[in-house]
Amino acid sequence: MMTNSHGNLTKMPEVMEQASLNKPSKAILTRVISDTPGRLRLRVARAHRQPGEMQRITHALEAQPNVSQVRTNISHGSIVINHDGKDESLKNVISTLVDLGIIFGNITESNSEAAVDISVAVIDLNKRVEQATNGVVDLRFLFPLGLSFLAIRQLLAKGLQFENIPWYVLAWYAFDSFIKLHGMNQLNSNRE
Repeated sequence: MMTNSHGNLTKMPEVMEQASLNKPSKAILTRVISDTPGRLRLRVARAHRQPGEMQRITHALEAQPNVSQVRTNISHGSIVINHDGKDESLKNVISTLVDLGIIFGNITESNSEAAVDISVAVIDLNKRVEQATNGVVDLRFLFPLGLSFLAIRQLLAKGLQFENIPWYVLAWYAFDSFIKLHGMNQLNSNRE
């Protein structure tokens, strides 16, 4: 379980993992603002807040039998989806959103198109790595692990030197990126 932006526990990651990776070529970056039983609120990235795009998403969601209401606010990029609250209905909503090309993650309003494309590629690669390893590892684990190996290699090959990048800097980056990519709140919630 993870927490959404309001600190509430959510099943969204579990549901999104089960959704299909078949997406249209133009990804729509979206952030989950709130996920409560029977209600899902999303924020769409500024680049995709055109009335036609928001209407297309709304019509596809309203076609779902377990969705009772869909409200949008184009200026804020907000989509509120009311569904019957069962896990199966949430899975259907998420599958529909993924089929429409929606990618869930943190969005910022000032990303360039190149930054968005790179983010989409990294998110897609992370999902593929996670699926290939049956959820055992993902890029949030492999990247710090790679930096750790570089730190050990640097230490063994050059010893404690200060002319080049020292081993302890790479070790710190490995530790720091692990903490930042996994988040302390998520680690604390997994212990409970």
